[in-house]
Amino acid sequence: MFNKFEAFMNKWLMPIAQKVDKQRHLSAIKASMVAMTPFTILGSFFAIIPALPNMIGENNAFSQFILNNAELLDLPVTLSIGMMSVYVTMCIAYNLGNHYKLYIPGCITLSTFAFLFVAAENVEGGISIANFGAKGLFCAMLVGMAATELYRFCKEKNLTVRMPEGVPDFVSKSFELIPTTIIVAGTFIAVRFFSQQIFGALPPQILTQFLAPLVGSMDNPWAVLFLHFMICLIFFFGIHSSVFGPITRPIMATFIAENIIARQAGEPLPHFYTAGTSSAFFGFTGAGITIGCVVACMLSKSKRYRKIGQVALFPSLFGINEPILFGAPIILNPIMFIPFVFGGAIIGTMPMFLMHYGLLDKPFFDPPYVGVFLEGFLTNGDWRVILACGAQLILAILLYLPFFKIMERQELREEEARAKKAEEAKNIFSDDEEALLNDLDLDF
Repeated sequence: MFNKFEAFMNKWLMPIAQKVDKQRHLSAIKASMVAMTPFTILGSFFAIIPALPNMIGENNAFSQFILNNAELLDLPVTLSIGMMSVYVTMCIAYNLGNHYKLYIPGCITLSTFAFLFVAAENVEGGISIANFGAKGLFCAMLVGMAATELYRFCKEKNLTVRMPEGVPDFVSKSFELIPTTIIVAGTFIAVRFFSQQIFGALPPQILTQFLAPLVGSMDNPWAVLFLHFMICLIFFFGIHSSVFGPITRPIMATFIAENIIARQAGEPLPHFYTAGTSSAFFGFTGAGITIGCVVACMLSKSKRYRKIGQVALFPSLFGINEPILFGAPIILNPIMFIPFVFGGAIIGTMPMFLMHYGLLDKPFFDPPYVGVFLEGFLTNGDWRVILACGAQLILAILLYLPFFKIMERQELREEEARAKKAEEAKNIFSDDEEALLNDLDLDF
């Protein structure tokens, strides 16, 4: 039965996953969201600073500096999280333009210009940047792709201004963009006009309402559990979970941005599903919570498994579980299907259930890769997270151990058979034959 299921996955799911992973627009989105990691870390870090005077008291020089420079310290949050959509537009234009071998400065400027046209909101005294942050993220992705595709269309149809030979390349490139700029500007002026006339709102606001059911579904831990189950399932058959990146990463980025903004405003944090919590809890020692198998290997009677456990332990503490995945192995091993796929999804989502029901604080920081326990603690600064991660560790060991014992018994039988063959190879000659060989050696 397992072989039939494996054949089904390889025949139908593997080709789809490969096409999704290589699709140019989805690849551009995925790469662009990864590029936002430094901005989310910076914004998260500076969002913590205003809370420090309440933690350490106000009657010290450090707290007074924070209180007296609140506007300055808020600026990094505004210019990172608050402008995220602008940066995403630029990154998507860069990645997609690079795929098409277009003039990259032209891609970036045209796409940014287009996004500002549909997202900038006129207010008294200037322009509001309310749509430049998390609210405009999905609009930014669409505009970045659409503007770059328009540029490619103009390029292919020769809707450009050709300069004489001898004109410097940077000058000719700029003049080539004049018709394209007019077409892009006209297109997005029309988009803004019809959006306001028909719906009475700007495109980012309309798109946010349209996608609200999809985004809101990820505030349900049961939906996240199903997602984690699917990730573990395809991972078990050798398909990397990055195929989900174009869907999950924008949602994670939106959620962490909204949590940071809520924390700045002193409001309850709305979301538990972020890149930080996914890495710290679902990726606790790697997808599938494989630390259970690592510990089981280290305690094994088998020499081979003990060696694998020793090699895999340190990488696992930093979420790198390839040594155990392919060393045990876990990937495509029917014995490990239940603990890796079902156990990995359930144990990996457990802390998120606790966050959803208020038993753990929700995250406001996407920490860099700093290892198990500490990474989870840094997402929200709640010491109870360490206990939750400890529970994950214990549950993983208890879950993997009985399945590992099946593998261990089989391996011990094989090791015994190999030792027996080696011993037989040593005793291939009888005592009389060995004595004769020894005499021959002496004669020489």
